[in-house]
Amino acid sequence: MDGLPVFHRFNVDAGSDAGAMVHVHGFGISGTYLEPTAALLAPHYRTFVPDLPGMGRSIRPEGGLDLPGLAKALMSYCDAVGVERPILVGNSLGCPIIIEVAASFPNRIERAVMVSPAGGPNNQPLAKAIGQMARDGLREPPSMLPIAARDYLRFGALRSLSLFRAMTRYPTLERLPRLVVPTLVIAGLRDPLVRIANAPRLAVVPHIDVVSVPGAHALNYSDPQLIAELIRAHIDGEPLTTPTGRRSVVEHVRVDAADQVRDDGNLSPARNQQDRPDSQ
Repeated sequence: MDGLPVFHRFNVDAGSDAGAMVHVHGFGISGTYLEPTAALLAPHYRTFVPDLPGMGRSIRPEGGLDLPGLAKALMSYCDAVGVERPILVGNSLGCPIIIEVAASFPNRIERAVMVSPAGGPNNQPLAKAIGQMARDGLREPPSMLPIAARDYLRFGALRSLSLFRAMTRYPTLERLPRLVVPTLVIAGLRDPLVRIANAPRLAVVPHIDVVSVPGAHALNYSDPQLIAELIRAHIDGEPLTTPTGRRSVVEHVRVDAADQVRDDGNLSPARNQQDRPDSQ
């Protein structure tokens, strides 16, 4: 991409007629931790997991990248692997990158899945975000630690600071209405970086489902079976919850715009979808 090598993982055994799915990793880390969910989905979709420029094993560009730059790089990657309209599955920082793709390249996205969407006031300032990430590290599987430690050390402190500033300056709420494709948002109940109470802000997205599940931030790694099941159900138009089985622990989250903002500037607590008057 732009003359620089990009490391990626891919599986196209699903065949040329299958939809294409591109997994977008989080802040300063590689796509390695996305592999468990991607592997479960690979039999059904042509599957791609890149390391975005400067992260993981991809070569660092001359200058730093902001979110529009990362979205452009992601589209350049899709061009390189021959994917015109992917299903984008993002985790953490990968979610605002998806929003930027929808805003800047509206004809290049088929549908979106945002797992543990990070960014915005809840992760500011940097010291707060570092504390949240430290708490989350204690809630993730121990096997996640060497992956994260290796990738963050490779990315470096100065680049982390630069990318964090770019992330916090990104106008997520202004760009969110541009996300007009069918969208699924998945949030972990034990995720210190994501406030489920802020879910009503997503009401500006016309075709959206929001669900909460047990777990912390790196759900694509810690519970790949459940995340893969939810993604397939979302794409196939099946119920996201079931009375039994893995999806019995999933709860819909209310995203009605009528939910009010409290005096402290935070949105009122989201309620279960079952509380809605039009629920079946």
